[in-house]
Amino acid sequence: MTVFPDPGTLKVDLDTPALCIDLDVLEANITRMSSFMSERGKQWRPHEKCHKTPEIAHRQREAGAIGVTCAKVSEAEVMAAAGITDILIANMIVGAPKVRRVARLCETADPIIALDHFAQAQPLAAACVDAGVACRVILEINVGLDRVGVLPGRDAMELARATAELDGLNLVGIMGYEGHLLMVEDPDEKRSSINAAMSLLEETRDAFVDAGLCCDIVSAGGTGSYQYTSDCPAVTELQAGGGIFADPMYQMKMGVTGLEYGLSVLATVVSRPEKHRAVLDSGRKTLNPDAQLPLVKGYPETEVVRMSAEHCELALVGDALDLAIGDKVELIVGYADFTTVLHDHFYACRGEELEAVWEIAGRGKLQ
Repeated sequence: MTVFPDPGTLKVDLDTPALCIDLDVLEANITRMSSFMSERGKQWRPHEKCHKTPEIAHRQREAGAIGVTCAKVSEAEVMAAAGITDILIANMIVGAPKVRRVARLCETADPIIALDHFAQAQPLAAACVDAGVACRVILEINVGLDRVGVLPGRDAMELARATAELDGLNLVGIMGYEGHLLMVEDPDEKRSSINAAMSLLEETRDAFVDAGLCCDIVSAGGTGSYQYTSDCPAVTELQAGGGIFADPMYQMKMGVTGLEYGLSVLATVVSRPEKHRAVLDSGRKTLNPDAQLPLVKGYPETEVVRMSAEHCELALVGDALDLAIGDKVELIVGYADFTTVLHDHFYACRGEELEAVWEIAGRGKLQ
């Protein structure tokens, strides 16, 4: 049985590695994101893949979010069990076990399922009819990412008409993901490209409405693009979620502004093999560096130079040269989505004290 430190424990006294949230930053980022979208007349349905934790989802709802976005049925089940019922599963749901679970989910929650083919719609409709429920669905439109999504125009209209005729399903709108544009460097080019991608959603919405099809929801927007996509008139809601931690990947590679780093791994110096090198106890099993290397909090010139399974090596500069074996160091997580899934709990800290330990209840929910 795991024994957790008591509230009030100093952060520096936590055992390591520990995945730590700065609560003041988290709350400020949530408020800023919600306000940013609200000021532009948009609703917020944040993706929970960066945290997978109902306690955080509740804080987002208290700040104005209408619900959550998930990738998996199992993640949606975790959120529904915690009382969060307005859930978009922004992924294709395929296979008899999954569609039956979605139908059961409709008994206690109000999910929305994304589709891009009739072969997904028909089994889901049949499962819902068998269960005596109806499920909301939206069509994912390919706006240029070329990953999933039905093509705008004739293909989208044919799928919409066929889906709307199925008992057990309620077509309520469309979504699109401008993920191919997140790292466009020039702000003007980024805005223009996002506007063009969102215009495909606007044209699709207008075609649906003209054909008498419901399109109340037009969902889009990742963290790397929401500060542009929020200005697109057709979009009704944003899925951006990762900004609550405002990882270095978003700020350094995608130009996100106005938010602060909120997630770190507390690590311990376990070796000092050379004057300019320190080794920490937090490797790839603790912190995934693939999308963005972590930053060393408090030591801006010191860099992570290598990560292996259990170790993180630092090239020390300036004050970091004084680090000794046993000292604690915070690594700002480069990209939360790939790191949260490695941990069972968040250590939620207020200033330099532990306030709470939160279970990452959606960890391992892959189906």
